[in-house]
Order: sequence, then structure tokens, then C-alpha cells
Amino acid sequence: MAIAERGARPARVKDVARLAGVSVGTVSNVLNGRRSVGEEVRERVEAAIEELGFVRNATGRALRTGSFPMVGVSVLDLTNPFFMEAAAGMDRRLRQDGFVMALSSTHSDAGEEARTLRTFAGQGVRGVVVSPTDTDLAVAHEIAARGVPVVLFDSPAAPDDMSSILADDRAGAAMAVEHLIGLGHRRILFLNGPEHQRQSRSRLAGVHDGIARSGEEISLSVEELGSFTAMEGRAGVRRLLVGCGLAAPMGTDGISVPARPLTVEGLPEELPTAIFCANDLIAFGAMTALRDAGIRIPEDVSLVGFDDIEMAAQMSVPLTTIAQPTDELGWVAADMLLTEPVTVRHETLMPTLVRRRSTAAPRG
Repeated sequence: MAIAERGARPARVKDVARLAGVSVGTVSNVLNGRRSVGEEVRERVEAAIEELGFVRNATGRALRTGSFPMVGVSVLDLTNPFFMEAAAGMDRRLRQDGFVMALSSTHSDAGEEARTLRTFAGQGVRGVVVSPTDTDLAVAHEIAARGVPVVLFDSPAAPDDMSSILADDRAGAAMAVEHLIGLGHRRILFLNGPEHQRQSRSRLAGVHDGIARSGEEISLSVEELGSFTAMEGRAGVRRLLVGCGLAAPMGTDGISVPARPLTVEGLPEELPTAIFCANDLIAFGAMTALRDAGIRIPEDVSLVGFDDIEMAAQMSVPLTTIAQPTDELGWVAADMLLTEPVTVRHETLMPTLVRRRSTAAPRG
């Protein structure tokens, strides 16, 4: 590669065009990833860029177009691996076209979401991907009306002015319950997330779908947790175990110890034979609480999660879970913003059941 001498004028688009024997417009099309350029011409332009050591002036381009090579991404919770794995898919797609990602969390707070979206729009980003806190999309509509493309991520809303993508939570939850019923489970606990979040409502509806389709008499208990976290999952199962007399009060080290030696015959009827958790983090916490009380997985209680985050397969008992196509969700969300001309699209991807060692036939 030809390296410019110290103090020499940096290569410009005109220089690239002259060396490649094409117009400035063609160089611009190559830089912007447009598909109208033939392969042979694209290769000549890329070779000229390499030879001249051309570096695109993003600031100058932004001043001319009013848009910076940046995409804003707003998710509910940066500590949730589902959103981080999806963001990795977005990042790969964005970098393919020379964009960078500004990632922010709303902490499931509608006011924080509004401030974040307006900040992104004010910074002249190319577009915004947002996982909405609820069904009120007023601010998303507001910035879309200002000409900022918006993609709703993990959202079933299908407005006319912005694209959306999600996995079918309801179908995934039905798969999980049907799997447990197929193994013979008839006493099932569903540890759900907060009712105000759309994912919680969709997954609960899926649980009822799966039971209805089975035609079996199922004893279903539902507990709404405060958040989609391992700590909440552990606390929820601890409450169950203490109520069943299977766990003593917490010790000074924060560990729940068995109240008495356990055998399959000694487990009470009120202890469900299976627990379905609204995400994998809740399942990890549930797994810890069961282990602390001396209850085996899956011999005593089967356990199912949702999301199939990377750690699900690495647990001491690998977790049966509903796999969301997380990387694909992220990739497609970013692609919706970058594909030209920008058109409104609404896509729903299907999850799949991944069976591992945490589920088996019911005890006894």
C-alpha cells in the first residue's frame, strides 16, 4: 500500500476516482455499500482506496448529509445476555457498512427511553433500534416523523412508519410447556417476569396455549417476579421451598439449607415436578435454590428456561431452554436500517426447543 508522506495532503474521493478511472459518484456508491456498482468496478475502486491509503472523512460527510455514521441502540437491560448477544449481531451488520453502534439501556423506564431516543435523534444518527418499554410509542413516532428511521426490536407492534422484528414469545412458551407435559408432568410452576412487560404477558399466554392444546388436566402455578434476573429466580424458588417445608430460613452466609434429609418419597405434593422460567437468568437462580435445598435436577424437579443464552449449555446441569434466534434478530434489525431504499418491514422469527439434561420424566 502506498503510504502518504508526512505533511502530504490526504487522499480525497477525487483522487480515488481518478486512479480507478471512475466517477466520484461511483466511488461514493462503493463507500456507501450500494449494490448498483458492478463487481469489477467495485474491485478497482477498493484497490485504489488501498493504494492511496484513503480514509473517509466521517465528520465532513456528516456535515454534508446531516447524518453521522452511527446507529443508536436502546435496550431494556444491558445486564441481560439476550440483549448483549443481539447487540453483537447488530454490530456485525453495522460494521459491514462502516457504521458504529451507540448502545444504551433504558432500565425498562419509559421516561429514560424517551430521553435516550431524543438524544440519539439530536446527534444526527443514521437510525435507531429500540426495544420499547411498553406499547406507548409516542417518542418513537416523534423521531420517525423527523426523518430518523426507527426499528422496534423484540416488539410485536407493526406501525406504518417504522419497522419491527421479534421472535414469537408466545409460540416458544407453548413449546416449553408442551415439552414438559409430553414428559408426563402435570404439576408445573411458571416463574414469570413483571406483568407490565410485554414479554411476560406473551409468554404467560403461550403457557396457557400449550396446556389447552394438550387436553390434559394440569395443575399450573404462576408467580410474577420483580425482574428477569437470577436473584429473583432464586428468591422465587426459595419462597416455594420454605412454604413446602423443604428449606430452612436463610443462614448468615445467605445460603438456604435443607430443612431435612430428602428422598423422592418425602417430597410433598405441593412441590411441582417441573418449573418453567420466563428466561434463562431466572432459571439459573432457580437452579441454585434447588441445589441449595438438596433437590436434584431433573430427578426431583425438571427445569426449563427461555432464550438459550451462551451460559445455558455450560451449567452443571445443562439447561433445556427455548432458543431465540438472537444473533439473527440483531442482524436483521440493523439491516432494516441500512438497506436502501429504507422501507417499512415487519418480521417474526420462530424460536426452537433445545433439549438438554435439566428435563426428564416426573419423579416417582
